[in-house]
Amino acid sequence: MRTMLNTLFVTSEDAYLSLENDNVVIQNEEKILAKVPLRSIEQIISFSYKGASPALMGKCARSGVGMSFYSPRGRFYCSVLGENNRNVLLRREQFRKADSPEDGRDLAAAFVLGKIFNCRWVLERTKRDHALRVNVQRLTAQSALLKTELDRVEDYASVDEVRGVEGKAAKDYFYSFDDLILRDKDSFFFERRSRRPPMDKMNALLSFAYALLTGDCTAALQGVGLDPYVGFLHVDRPGRPSLALDVMEELRPVVADRFALTLVNTGAVKSGHFEERENGGVFLTDAGRKVVLAAWQKRKNEQITHPFLDEKIPWGLVPYVQSLLLARYIRGDTDAYPPFMWK
Repeated sequence: MRTMLNTLFVTSEDAYLSLENDNVVIQNEEKILAKVPLRSIEQIISFSYKGASPALMGKCARSGVGMSFYSPRGRFYCSVLGENNRNVLLRREQFRKADSPEDGRDLAAAFVLGKIFNCRWVLERTKRDHALRVNVQRLTAQSALLKTELDRVEDYASVDEVRGVEGKAAKDYFYSFDDLILRDKDSFFFERRSRRPPMDKMNALLSFAYALLTGDCTAALQGVGLDPYVGFLHVDRPGRPSLALDVMEELRPVVADRFALTLVNTGAVKSGHFEERENGGVFLTDAGRKVVLAAWQKRKNEQITHPFLDEKIPWGLVPYVQSLLLARYIRGDTDAYPPFMWK
């Protein structure tokens, strides 16, 4: 089993990354902010406008260190891909399955099956743990709707039909999402999902967590040799990491949603960690991003027992394990892809 090392987060908008011997050098103008041994990290995530030197990107590609670039507001730009990740035979088989209506439907259904199962688990877990603080009747009703969709998802004949049930399940899940917010309801509330830009604090926090999870899934897929831009559930578009979004769907409720809710419900993230822009969009401040990123790294190191492998792994390795299981299925080593269904 792969060992998870640390992730280096660079949050300063003006930071520039370079290579000195085998160290990552982080500097602002002429001032050196930090030096980090490259051997001690497995991934670099930069939220800086200035980027990194070609020497550092090349070293990361050769060493298998993931490197992803985001805007300071959390929008994913790109990631570095080395030659050792270019498994052309595996990718050719991935493309064949993506072009096959039957294979495409089966994989899309697996991703949606995992998503709906986990959405329902989040609602049921909240009912169990906070019965006196939530609208149990509404959560029960929405959970029942998800159960109906869960029982039918594998019966649909096409990818478009699977996409339809995924959209309905997401609507049913988010209908009761506001009930999951237990603290500071004046500042943190949820009416509907809003993006580009997020229009309230809860959506801003969710969008930032989704961006981090997308980056982790993209890096994991590249690490096992798959093309993160050729998916099964999400329609292919230039610049869209469709397969990373596919894998993210099943992880979104239990990884990103629960993470965001925990930050709010424990008071770790506060109203002052957000700012509103002239266009009405709401974003995390620099201080807010640091709080979220520190909590994200801590969360990734927490141990779980993987429901399919029955092995203890950190949460941070879940995208890698799911990508590995997907690659095995695409190669023909297994009969089906097992979605991540948290219990």
